[in-house]
Amino acid sequence: MATVTRSTVIDAPIDEVWGILRDFNGHDRWHPAVAESRVEDGLPPDVVGCVRDFRLTDGGRIREQLLSLSDKTRSFTYCILEAPVPLANYVATVRLRPVTDGTRTFWQWEGRFQPPPGRTRELTELVGEQIYQAGFEAIRRLLAEPVPVDEAPPSPEPAPAPERPEPLTRTPVDAGPRPAPGENLGGTAMVTTAFGGPEVFAARETSAPPPDRGQVRLRHTRIGLNFIDVYCRSGYFQLAPPPAVLGMEAAGVVADVGEDVHHLHPGDRVAYACPPPGAYCSVRTMDAALVMPLPDAVSDDMAAAAMLKGLSAEFLLHRVHAVQPGETVLVHAAAGGVGSLLCQWAALKGATVIGTVGSRDKAERARALGLKHVVVYTEEPFVERVHAITEGRGADVVYDAVGRATLDRSYEALATRGHLISYGQASGHIEPVDIAAYASKSATISRPNFAHYVSDTETVRAMTERLFPLLADGRLRVDIGHRFPLDRVGEAHRLLESRGTMGATVLMP
Repeated sequence: MATVTRSTVIDAPIDEVWGILRDFNGHDRWHPAVAESRVEDGLPPDVVGCVRDFRLTDGGRIREQLLSLSDKTRSFTYCILEAPVPLANYVATVRLRPVTDGTRTFWQWEGRFQPPPGRTRELTELVGEQIYQAGFEAIRRLLAEPVPVDEAPPSPEPAPAPERPEPLTRTPVDAGPRPAPGENLGGTAMVTTAFGGPEVFAARETSAPPPDRGQVRLRHTRIGLNFIDVYCRSGYFQLAPPPAVLGMEAAGVVADVGEDVHHLHPGDRVAYACPPPGAYCSVRTMDAALVMPLPDAVSDDMAAAAMLKGLSAEFLLHRVHAVQPGETVLVHAAAGGVGSLLCQWAALKGATVIGTVGSRDKAERARALGLKHVVVYTEEPFVERVHAITEGRGADVVYDAVGRATLDRSYEALATRGHLISYGQASGHIEPVDIAAYASKSATISRPNFAHYVSDTETVRAMTERLFPLLADGRLRVDIGHRFPLDRVGEAHRLLESRGTMGATVLMP
């Protein structure tokens, strides 16, 4: 592994230097090697996980991803995803520090990568001189040299500085009485007594043991209801053999943490959406890796309603199929928990969105969330409507959580080289698909599994850093249609299975 470290002192205050460097999409305005830069998916350039795609002055192309950014320490870390030179596993960090007199800035730029055999010296010199040193000199000139009059913009008004969202704050809350060392926390849980219908739930006393290494103990405040819970209860998914506590999503407060847990602390408001099941309870001890702190602007209700559904929408729209501006997106169950978020988020990405719903009431709900093209599929064929809106071309991507009742027609609504994503089967088990038939449209079909997209801390953190700001400022609206006490979870399951829910359903322990 090669390491390249360069540093310099810039004769300007640290906030002035940081104001330029923290713009992850700003290289083309100061670095001599960069001709043009854009951030993919229309994301703000300071959202962790965003990818910048820039064209070099020599015609090459580089894609880099922002891994972390801290206004407190004035530092950021990024990695290279694609490059015209072999910089395998390249990760770099930019750090700023104030010089003692307070008017100058110390800047360190450090990168690590795996060079091919025999090219270490060549590539370390390229990175150190053509990237780092050239960047230092460019910023020094930018801050030291006034713009000549004949190069100044014709408008007498200066261009406004780009708006930067305020960082989301997190304020600890009262975590309740601290458990004594070794003490269990008592509570209640809803337990399945057998595989079967909603009647199999029974209330039981439970307790949460002290957290072990890498674990966290929580007091739940809100619990999310999802269709995967129905599959677990019925036995369609063998994830929780009875007697079992179901539930994959909840919000709450950290009571205490085990050793080696550094991202959570007692009193933190948190949420999670991950296997194994076990959320239908008032207290729980679980692995801490996928439990995420909540910003103040995201309420417990909002988190329990949107964590699993929001993360699902994130990977469906950005990872399974990266929706692009101008594409046409068809979303089934558009008034449901995931469906309503898919519709809103796809529209934010610049897509034309068509949603299907099962009733006029649900159509009104979907329109209230901003959906312009709504099809009540019990009253009109959605395939014909899609082709009418797209002038016969069809949808570029179809998100189908209904399954058996819609899958064939979803394919009919698909454009040539379109992408059919089956991520649920609310209408029942999907029969085997004749994949050869998909050649008539050169179509792609996907069947993503939630657990495969939320398997590690850094991935989930990046997903929530994309999701939470949209929830916090209202660009994504969470529609909570129903709230039930936890001991009435059977009623909630009945309503969900009958497709009588609109928006998300939240359980209250």
